Amino acid sequence: MEEKLGTMQKALAINLDDRKYGTLVEIGAGQEVSRFFFQAGGAAGTIAKTMSAYDMTVSDSIYGEEESGRYVCRSRVEKMLDREFPLLVDRVSEVRSKTSQYFAFANTVAAKGYKSKKDCHGWLGVKLQLYPGAEPSTIILHVRMLDNSNQQQQEALGILGINLIYGGFYKFDNPELLLKELQDDLKGRMEIDYANFSGPYFEEIDNKYIALCLVKSQLAPAAMISSEGDVVLPSEALYKKNLLVARGAFKPVTIVNVDMEKCAKASFMKEKGVNAKNTVYLAEISMADYMNDGEVNIKDYLDRVELLTDLGYNVLISSYMRYFTIRAYLNKISKKKLGIVLSVPNIIDIFNEQFYEGMEGGILESFGKLFASGTRLYVYPRVDINTGEMVTSETLKVPQHLKHLYLYLLDNRYIVPLSDPDPNVMGIHSQKVLQEIQYGDGEWKEHVPQTSYEKIVKKKLFGYDSM
Repeated sequence: MEEKLGTMQKALAINLDDRKYGTLVEIGAGQEVSRFFFQAGGAAGTIAKTMSAYDMTVSDSIYGEEESGRYVCRSRVEKMLDREFPLLVDRVSEVRSKTSQYFAFANTVAAKGYKSKKDCHGWLGVKLQLYPGAEPSTIILHVRMLDNSNQQQQEALGILGINLIYGGFYKFDNPELLLKELQDDLKGRMEIDYANFSGPYFEEIDNKYIALCLVKSQLAPAAMISSEGDVVLPSEALYKKNLLVARGAFKPVTIVNVDMEKCAKASFMKEKGVNAKNTVYLAEISMADYMNDGEVNIKDYLDRVELLTDLGYNVLISSYMRYFTIRAYLNKISKKKLGIVLSVPNIIDIFNEQFYEGMEGGILESFGKLFASGTRLYVYPRVDINTGEMVTSETLKVPQHLKHLYLYLLDNRYIVPLSDPDPNVMGIHSQKVLQEIQYGDGEWKEHVPQTSYEKIVKKKLFGYDSM
């Protein structure tokens, strides 16, 4: 078993590797990554230059102005890397050994200030040669710093920077192992909610796979894939948007899900201040059921994501089990209106008090958190798979002692029945569709969107076999 190295040991290992040579530029929280290299000893063998263009005017004169006017953004860290890496190679490559592997590390962060209560976050990146003379490869991260003091955040940032440079050089051929490397000595201190790998030796890496690995490894609470199939940062894509979130397994997505979207949007758009331009519809899938036993199948999730993005849906993969936890996560991103789309069976689950065991306030505490800020549940009727009867949010029977609570939520539009559902699709259940796909019979072709049917057959998803 490989010996696990501490932060200072990693810094020293890089310093003692006479092939590694680079520039470090850090803005916003001191020069913490550089400090680890200097403290480890032997930094002259690794560091060509360190710099902190802390003043905005100075920073702009070196890297140019940002159209957005922001300094803590992805484009900034990319500009820093794109300038510093070729500058380093141009200046020293003629006098150094041909076995040298050059790198440039950069970060731009907003750490905790004396008066500021803004979100503490930042962008980090490294551009490095994985072999002597190779074109550089790049890893970009977005992080949220969870420590309570500026000093602690600086230290954590330094640790992460060392982990990133070390992992980039020595674990690049195993992305999942590289992601685990990022966590060393940082448990509970950082969220890494975005990662992008590009360049030589990373061509085969699917950044959607990386995004889901971040959630699986609990480095990030959620990952978002846009309707175009790109990994995006939720805090940017959803900022100041009204959010309509359909929670489900989508294994597979069915025409019921499509009808739910249509009905939910029609109802949500009637809310004051809500329109198509300021609203994002999200299909959300939770990993929570599988994370504790370590049986998360990333490919299975990617297959579901692909079917959903084929239909033009934005997809959120989260680590949240309870509904109020996903509400709290989204509320941190956007304070606008939030609607959660679900079907009658989900309401039955929400009113199951066993779901809240371990919570001091039980179901009342959970409902207080779920319906905070005016969150609404948009409920789609379903046909009971056992009885064949249609059940709506008005006819649903909850336990007698919770009946008045349910009626209160219904009467005050915290629970909103969806109108005009397609009666021809309400009896379709994804579990049965999945069984039919796996056994190769039944009417499942008519129960999924055409694009989904073609993709399932072509790629033999969910156990489909034409033989």
